Amino acid sequence: MTRSLSFSLPVTVVVLAIAYIYFSTVFIFIDRWFGLMSSPGLLNAAVFTVVALMCVFNYTVSVFRDPGWVPSTYMPDVEDSGNPIHEIKRKGGDLRYCQKCSHYKPARAHHCRVCKRCVLRMDHHCIWINNCVGHANYKVFFIFVVYAVMACVYSLVLLIGSLTYDPEKDEEQTGDSFRTAYVISGLLLVPLCVALSVLLGWHVYLILQNKTTIEYHEGVRAMWLAEKGGQIYSHPYDLGAYENLTMVLGPNPCSWALPASGHIGSGLRFRTAYDYASAASMSE
Repeated sequence: MTRSLSFSLPVTVVVLAIAYIYFSTVFIFIDRWFGLMSSPGLLNAAVFTVVALMCVFNYTVSVFRDPGWVPSTYMPDVEDSGNPIHEIKRKGGDLRYCQKCSHYKPARAHHCRVCKRCVLRMDHHCIWINNCVGHANYKVFFIFVVYAVMACVYSLVLLIGSLTYDPEKDEEQTGDSFRTAYVISGLLLVPLCVALSVLLGWHVYLILQNKTTIEYHEGVRAMWLAEKGGQIYSHPYDLGAYENLTMVLGPNPCSWALPASGHIGSGLRFRTAYDYASAASMSE
């Protein structure tokens, strides 16, 4: 499912940054280091182009793909023995109900104040894609970040290499325009490499724990309350590192780097540690 897109300044900035980094990497860094028509130049240009295309494709999908909305007809079945998790309000203990959308919210769903709708398995609202990151587009958002880190690090290596290769000849041939391109690229790439690497590391941690950003912050509070009451808090959706990976990226490791999403289900119900506990008790 896709959604309509209005003008967004952050998205425009990202598109322009991607275009600038690509053209400066291929036609300046690679060309001046290897020579664009040489075998090493063509090889590096081809590899970088593939990484850049995957980055652009996944970014486009994450922008346009609907993150998954809660159906207006959704109604939790509290008598369903196959669904042991029914999230409740912090105050009152009632089933979670969105007053703004006028319907119940399934587990892991939250209301986005920007999109003005409830999002399935909402992670956060990202201004850089002008969209929520939720159930239907979380994997493609994560893959975009992976390829973005690869592209930025690759480009930075090529930038440094082209500066250090034959510095005397480089000093003679470097004009003001090239110097400007190097300065702008450095100012873009260094912060992007740091910021995107931190973002990637954060989401790798979340995936291995089978948490969203919202659930992480809620879990910190729940852990504090549990310890205060002498109990131990356990995240109910944590199925183990490998199972958590397959929940997000899919059961086939060969498709982890592709934006395939046939494994994600409806987003209204998720497997929990209680499912495995009940299955184990039944088998005994």
